Amino acid sequence: MATTLEKIKEIEDEMARTQKNKATSFHLGLLKAKLAKLRRELITPQKGSSSAGEGFDVSKAGVARLGFVGFPSVGKSTLMSKLTGVYSEVAAYEFTTLTTIPGVLKYNGASLQILDLPGIIEGAKDGKGRGRQVIAVAKTCSLIVICLDVTKPITHKKVIEKELELSGIRLNKVPPKIKITKRERGGITVCGGDFDQELVKSILHEFRISNADVHITGTVTVDDLIDAVEGNRKYVPAIYVLNKIDSISVQELDIIARIPHAVPISAHHGWNFDSFLKKSWDYLDLIRIYPKPKGQPIDYEEPVILKTKKRTVQDFCNAIHKEIMRKFKYAIVWGSSVKHTKMKVGKDHVLNDSDVVQIIKGV
Repeated sequence: MATTLEKIKEIEDEMARTQKNKATSFHLGLLKAKLAKLRRELITPQKGSSSAGEGFDVSKAGVARLGFVGFPSVGKSTLMSKLTGVYSEVAAYEFTTLTTIPGVLKYNGASLQILDLPGIIEGAKDGKGRGRQVIAVAKTCSLIVICLDVTKPITHKKVIEKELELSGIRLNKVPPKIKITKRERGGITVCGGDFDQELVKSILHEFRISNADVHITGTVTVDDLIDAVEGNRKYVPAIYVLNKIDSISVQELDIIARIPHAVPISAHHGWNFDSFLKKSWDYLDLIRIYPKPKGQPIDYEEPVILKTKKRTVQDFCNAIHKEIMRKFKYAIVWGSSVKHTKMKVGKDHVLNDSDVVQIIKGV
């Protein structure tokens, strides 16, 4: 009987042999659905297994978590040590880091947890090396930092992207606007999208879904549909750190710097760390709000950190303590979110980065 890996290889070979055109789109769509099911089997822990899909046991700390992912010996540990002061063993041979090393970096008043993950290798998605543990931790990160050695082939970037993609991690993507509502009867109805409806039904049947409403908004692909059916994909922002730029020419640096989402650095010399930290902050989508207790100066040392998608006055209050809203009367705000300096606002007012907020409570 063929193993899961052998079945995956058979389908991948069949897909490679099949020409891509309108006539074969239905067949290829079903093959992709079968492949997704097999890959889920591969990365799902077996019953009774204590380690098949577990990550390294690292407690969360800070307002966000950055995971350093990359091949062995690309400089992750050096970067980690320089940024956090936490010593992660460094040596001139591969696989120096054998477990996850945590550290905390203070930036813009926020505590950011840095995780130096063991070197990933090709085949990590299939369980090679410590791939499953590395990927399990990567899925818990607010930002994935893919570390690349600029003196080594740029194809390493594609290999790492493929390992993460096939493990259910979507880098720098937004979830497709597909809503699947299961029902007890009535078959499958499809609203929106430009798919062959029979293909949608066949893919859902492949996942044993016989009754459901499928609402599609905008342009989506078969892969997007499969991701929506699976429902377990992680959409994570990513930055590519191009390390060891001290080893290449200015002309070579000019070329690699054009890679999207990339920051060239030298971990050894500490070059361009400011750009890396600023880009990381932007990709984490965080803002700082400075509290001003009544009758006291503004607290610039300990800002309240909010996500830009949740930055109302109420979100600010809840981030400090959920009891505040019980006695909330109004807030006074200084900053770019208000038309006038020292403006009175309600709980639904949307705050901007670096606003100052004073909460006024009722009796």
